[in-house]
Order: sequence, then structure tokens, then C-alpha cells
Amino acid sequence: MRTVLPIAAVGVSLLLSAAPVHAHHSFAAEYDENRPITLTGTVTGMQWVNPHSRLTLDVTGADGKVMNWTVEFGAVEALMRRGWKKTDLAVGSEITVRGYLARDGSHVAGRNVTLSDGS
Repeated sequence: MRTVLPIAAVGVSLLLSAAPVHAHHSFAAEYDENRPITLTGTVTGMQWVNPHSRLTLDVTGADGKVMNWTVEFGAVEALMRRGWKKTDLAVGSEITVRGYLARDGSHVAGRNVTLSDGS
């Protein structure tokens, strides 16, 4: 009985302290590298969140219709290490995104962004 209680206490504490685990996806699982896309549009929002930051922009198609797109970036820390600042992607900024279409056909792309000043 003396050893059962401490072992049970350790087991319960391990269960309570376990953090939830979220599956992570690879680029190839989400995006089709055989379907490159270039989008030019106006930033409508930027979510600096982990595990993936998300940019939304309005893109005017050849037919004149405006469509909202989402661009997935890496983690906040990765963006900051590359020199990005929260002020770089202000709402209303004109940008160009070169990336790859989502495999599921949604208006989601991922990869590189060029600001209106060419940076």
C-alpha cells in the first residue's frame, strides 16, 4: 500500500500535466507545388499567431470580381527572425504573393510576399 499511493499520485500528475499535442502538416500535404500562383492585392488583415501566421488580401480577378485570399506563413518567431515587423503588412498595403495553391481548392496559398516597394 505504501508504494501504490505514490505511484498513483505520480501517474495522475503526469496525466494532468500532459500538454495537448497538435498534428503538424508538411508543405507538400497542404500545397501543390505543380500549381504555382501569383496574387496581387490589398492586405485586409494579418494574424500574427502560432503555429502559422495568416495574411488575408483582396485580389481583383480578370472578371473584375474581388476575391478574398488567405496566405499562410510560418510561426511568428520565424517571421521576426527573417526581419518582418508587424507594421510591414498594414491593412491597405498593396502586395504580391508568389506561392502555390492549396490542394483542397480553397483560396489559400503559401510562400513568398513582395511589398509594393519591392522588398
